[in-house]
Formats: sequence, structure tokens, C-alpha cells
Amino acid sequence: MMEVKIFDKHQSVFNNYIAAHPAGDLLQTTFWGQLKSTTGWQPFPLAVTKKGQIQAGTLMLKRSVPFLKHSIFYSPRGPVFSSLEALKFLIEAGVDLAKSHNALFWKMDPAVISTNLAWNQLSTQLHKINTGLDFNSVQPKFIMELDIRPSLETILANMKSKTRYNIRYAQRRGIEVYLSNSKSDLEIFYPILKETAVRDGFTVRSFDYFENLWDCLVVPKLARLFIAYYKNQPLSGAIAFRLGRRAWYVYGASSDAKRNLQPNYAVQWEMIRWAKGSGCHTFDFRGVSGDLNPENPLFGLYRFKEGFGAKLIEYVGEYDLPLSPLYKLWQPAVTAYNYLNQTFKR
Repeated sequence: MMEVKIFDKHQSVFNNYIAAHPAGDLLQTTFWGQLKSTTGWQPFPLAVTKKGQIQAGTLMLKRSVPFLKHSIFYSPRGPVFSSLEALKFLIEAGVDLAKSHNALFWKMDPAVISTNLAWNQLSTQLHKINTGLDFNSVQPKFIMELDIRPSLETILANMKSKTRYNIRYAQRRGIEVYLSNSKSDLEIFYPILKETAVRDGFTVRSFDYFENLWDCLVVPKLARLFIAYYKNQPLSGAIAFRLGRRAWYVYGASSDAKRNLQPNYAVQWEMIRWAKGSGCHTFDFRGVSGDLNPENPLFGLYRFKEGFGAKLIEYVGEYDLPLSPLYKLWQPAVTAYNYLNQTFKR
């Protein structure tokens, strides 16, 4: 008989299930819930058990809607499940929880391949959000992943020749990548991130957010900060996540200075080396556009990640489970208030 439980205690049991699952993601752990609680979200690690073993689980994040007596729920990269039966049970339990908090809807975007039969069978009950081929979803639908189980020599050999050349060129020119052990290094990384945001036209979270990220994820060794230097000048940096057998490239920053020295390639290679040395089997470069037309302005991002030997993966995408008649009024508000940036991505 299946039972449902909120793992507000014994969180390691919940996190261990997520970490061991092939579709598990750091964004589904209570560590991520702790980080998001610093930005106004309330985490609920919900799981379905059978004979004491978790069969499905999801971190549900709740946020109150300003000026309304309602809330919204979101499961970033969830739910995670081991059977269709357990998934159905989990969805029913999640609906009950969300309704008890007067939720308008429950959003989910699992790290599930688009051809997954169990999810596609259940998803007919959900409202699929058409997020297009680019980056209009909360989490990327199209990602690039690299198998890092082979030797480092083989991984290098499988890269595009230009990528391999740029990695070695950066090394020859004296680029050195350091794995940070000091929270104060965020003061080096963050200005480069802001410079990148201005150049590439995206918004960046506050410095306080990254300080909280360090406390919630770097301290328990689920995230690491990498910074590339030329002599004493910081040129590039990145933050990578790790959970179970998978690592993710999440935040990247690069200065306009000395870009010809290819520090970004050096950082990526060092992250791959770190991930493999940490026992990971997969390095996830995260999002790209699903439109592989070379004329697409985002095609260069795909080409950069493909150069490392990464392969394009398509996930099932983003779904909403409406829980209130007011949901139909919510969708126009998404566009009007730039909802994805102001709420989910904060």
C-alpha cells in the first residue's frame, strides 16, 4: 500500500532518492528548497512510499500571490518517479496539498526525455505550456549533455578539433583555473557576471542570492565556483552543481578583457575534469535553443556546447495543473507582468 509523506524531517532520505534517480536534479532537493526559502518560497518535499521505500517524490515550492488570497506551486525539474502508479499517487497528493493552500495551479517541468511513455500517458491530464524553441520556459526544454564516463583522453579526442585547440591554447597562454574555497571569491565572480549580463542582455540575481547559494549549496559540496585567471587578472568564471552521477554548468561569466586567450574553454574543461573526478557520469551544459538553424542568434551557444562533444536532449517541457477557475485569468498576467522573470526566476 502506498503512503504519502512530507519529508520535513529525515530530509536525507528524500534527497538520497532524488540523487540516485536517473532523472534526479539538484533543483528537486531540500537543499534547493532551503535556498529558495531565502527568496520567498516555502518548500514542501513530498514523497510517496511503499513498504518504507520512496517510489516518487517532488519538491513543491509555494509562493503567495500578492494582493490575492491565493498561492502558486512549482516543482522545478520535478516530479521524479519510479513507476506510473507512484506518479499518479504523487500527483493526487500534490493536488491535495496545493489546494489546501488555495493554489491557482501547480507548475512542473521534469527532467524526463520527451519520449517517456509514463509521463506522456499522465500528462494528458495537464495543461502543456507552449514555450517555443528558445528560452521562454522556466527551465530549458532543450539541453546539451556530455557522457564523461570515458577517460579524459577519450573525452578530449571526441571534441571538435577547434574546441580541443582552444582548450590547449588557453593552457599554453597561461590561463589558470582555480576551484574556489573562499566565499569572498564571489566578490570576484559577481562583477564579471554583471558585465556578462549587460553585454548579453539578461538579468542577474542579487549578490545576496549568490551568498545564500554558497551557504546552501557550496558548503555541503553540491556546487563549486571556478575562476579563470591570466596572471592575476580574473577573466572568466562559472558555478557548477553536482548531485549523484550528474553535474550541471549553471552560471557562466566572462569579461570582455583578453577573450582571445579562450578562458571560457579552460573553465569548461576544468569543470568537466572536476565532475569526472567527483564520480559523475554526465556533464549537463544546460540550455540551448531547439532551433538549430545557423541563422538563429542562439545557434552559437549550441555550437559552443556541441564542440565539447555534448548531445542535444529534448525534455517533455513545461506543464501546469490548474487548480482554480482563476487560472484562466493568470495566463494573460504572465505576459503582462513578465511573470517568468519576476517570479519563478527570482
